[in-house]
Amino acid sequence: MPVELRILRFDPEKDTKPHVETFQVQAGPMDRVLDLLHKVKFEQDGTLTFRRSCAHGVCGSDAMLINGRNRLACKIRVDQLGGKKITGAPLPGLPVMKDLVVDMEAFFAKFRSVQPYLQNDNPLPERERRQSAADRAKFDDTTKCILCASCTSSCPSFWAQPDYVGPAAIVNAHRFIFDSRDDAAEDRLEILADRDGVWRCRTIFNCTDACPRGIHITQAILEVSSAIVGRPARAPPASPRCPSSRTSSSGRTERRGATPGRRRWVPR
Repeated sequence: MPVELRILRFDPEKDTKPHVETFQVQAGPMDRVLDLLHKVKFEQDGTLTFRRSCAHGVCGSDAMLINGRNRLACKIRVDQLGGKKITGAPLPGLPVMKDLVVDMEAFFAKFRSVQPYLQNDNPLPERERRQSAADRAKFDDTTKCILCASCTSSCPSFWAQPDYVGPAAIVNAHRFIFDSRDDAAEDRLEILADRDGVWRCRTIFNCTDACPRGIHITQAILEVSSAIVGRPARAPPASPRCPSSRTSSSGRTERRGATPGRRRWVPR
């Protein structure tokens, strides 16, 4: 069947602002949007630029705005979009490099900032670090993240404040915060307790709706924020000890602790 594919395009070498280009392609009901993009690139316009890799919904490379929602182009079918007109645009809130390709460097910097790796300084066991099924279940959902950025780029809090660490980073922090084999949960909670951490979340649920892996992202964010609130209170840092003083024979107050031989006098 014929499908009208409307793509928001931008070439920084010749365009001053994004514009829409329309392509007519033949598609079957089981074709994915990625198949249509391939047909345009291979048969009509080789300059069309987009990311893709595995084409099986695992790598997350081809996330984009399709018919107004963040989706994976390799996962969404033509028949699921319910019509003969399909629109494609780059992920919102991220700098556009060209056509459907966005700059992900800041996104991955935030991901790295939450230390998304196992930290355990105890001696290595003879075999694996064992974990019960119940402990594994605490973070099983957040192990599914493929770092496609669909959740972060769908978040109004991120659009309003780009310094917000974002749902994807919090999800990957959650995966290790609640891992019983990890010893750095406190460090991650301290990072996410920052003003641009979990407190930027307004529980809008856009992230959960956008996730192609079905992760309960908002729930994970709330679990992290609850862990931050539930931490034992820390004792305030000790204030520097004030030097003692005495009253001299002249009626002035002498502060001790000054450099020997050089007394400091404070009027009484």
